[in-house]
Amino acid sequence: MSQSDRTAVVGAPQGADDGLLLPRPPGVFRRFWARHPRTADGIVAAIAFLLSAPSAAIRSEYPVPPTGGQTALAIALVLIGCAALLLRRSRPVLVFIVAALPLVILPPSLVPAAHLVPAFAIYAMAVYRSVRACWIGFGTASGLMVLYTVAAGLAAPATWGFLITSLVSGVIALLIGALIGINVGNRRRYLEALIDRSRQLLVERDQQARLGAAAERTRIAREMHDIVSHNLTVVVALAEGAAATPDPARSRAVAEQIADTARGALGEMRAMLGVLRDPDLAPDAPLAPVESASLADAVEAAQRAGFPAVLHVEGRLDDVPAEVRFAVARIVQESLTNAMRHAPLATTIDARITVRSDAVGLDIVNDGVRSGADLGDPGGRAGFGLPGLRERAAHVGGTLEAGPVDGRKWAVRATLAVPAPQPAATADTEDHGR
Repeated sequence: MSQSDRTAVVGAPQGADDGLLLPRPPGVFRRFWARHPRTADGIVAAIAFLLSAPSAAIRSEYPVPPTGGQTALAIALVLIGCAALLLRRSRPVLVFIVAALPLVILPPSLVPAAHLVPAFAIYAMAVYRSVRACWIGFGTASGLMVLYTVAAGLAAPATWGFLITSLVSGVIALLIGALIGINVGNRRRYLEALIDRSRQLLVERDQQARLGAAAERTRIAREMHDIVSHNLTVVVALAEGAAATPDPARSRAVAEQIADTARGALGEMRAMLGVLRDPDLAPDAPLAPVESASLADAVEAAQRAGFPAVLHVEGRLDDVPAEVRFAVARIVQESLTNAMRHAPLATTIDARITVRSDAVGLDIVNDGVRSGADLGDPGGRAGFGLPGLRERAAHVGGTLEAGPVDGRKWAVRATLAVPAPQPAATADTEDHGR
């Protein structure tokens, strides 16, 4: 849709489509009405005056003819009522009161001249105020016209026929204006509600897109942190060991381990980038292949770096869903990395995994804590490791806690939920299916 094919809907603020690409109103006159509301109000007021003024100047069939002053008053009141129509969008109730006053203050012979302007005014009240206000205005004006007709008829019984005809024509004019205004006003309010709802959906879509982008950045950052932080920590530890040993053979072996660790990290990065570039990737799919995280590799890397890491597994971890196994491996890997970074003097790094039918328990404890700065807690050098672990545990329906225990130990404890296996179809069901 081109820019020239868009505009605001009738009654909507100009330029307020907020990127909704609203179609322009059909028809030349409707588009003119939408783009030039003040000019349109002036045209309506002029038409109302041109149609009403002749009725005040033409002699009616009423037995008592109006005087010249009464005729001038009628024209002046009609002119005031028509001028008030310029405010029909912002002050519809006030405009209707001003337009309806001539119906009960002019002489009976001049009342027909004031029938048309209130019809325009009650239309505006239905469109720009409410249907309820329109019916209240119609009932009030009709009631006052009836009282006025009864009083004039009692004062001059010979004029009952003219008065009733004038009353009926006035009520019909008001009713036509009210019904047209209610129809147009309801349509206008319905369109405004649709546009407002569309605008809300547009805002919500943008908000969801921003939240989704933020969540995706967080997921990517978590995977990058787990890959880069762990492997670089191992590389740094190995490099320091190689620099400290005088034995060329051991130094060469450590350099080979550094190369192996770096190649492994590079392979994990390539695997993650391959997953990210997959066009068929599900929104909640793991960003790294679940097979890329290995408990044995994580513990072996820590041991090669000279840290006393030990792994104990109770139960069959292979029976656990792949997504939970991946979370277990990443949590153990990040816990070992934190221990290597913040507890270099640890004499024990014990990682225990307990597999149950409904959950997997993890307990990783090291005894190398020296101070709050070594804990990586909010009181020390807070990083992204522990928040990332909590997010990873929550992603598979688990919980994770980390903190000091027994003064000189640091423990990471997690419980990851294991989904219940789906019941297999029975033999009877299979036979019935055949």
